[in-house]
Amino acid sequence: MVLIFSASGDTKSYQHSSRILAPIVRWLFPDISPDALDLVVLVVRKGAHLTEYAVLALLFWRAMRQPVKRDPRPWSWPLAGRAVLFVALYAASDEFHQFFVATRDASLRDVAIDTIGAALGMILLWGMYRLRQRR
Repeated sequence: MVLIFSASGDTKSYQHSSRILAPIVRWLFPDISPDALDLVVLVVRKGAHLTEYAVLALLFWRAMRQPVKRDPRPWSWPLAGRAVLFVALYAASDEFHQFFVATRDASLRDVAIDTIGAALGMILLWGMYRLRQRR
């Protein structure tokens, strides 16, 4: 959560991160149009949102479940739902923080993306649980 909070400041804003991503994309695709470049940077940034909030949901789930080796307990959707809820609340607080950063915008769309990332993390974990059960 500290990493996410620190990334919510000015230094990780679109203006700053695109300075890093854009040259890399231009190097890989020298003939890319400015609109396509902006789209690639946006997709990479939102993909990072999905990933970091999926990891946060997994960490919340682990903290609440406190799994042990060869854990006999069945999968718990209510527990997974609580992990997603905690992530959604944190995502909302993160966007509220960004409201006060001059180079950032608070966005309900980002809260939704972050929450979707958390849900995808829980679905991935459930899929891994199911595979392990079959073995």
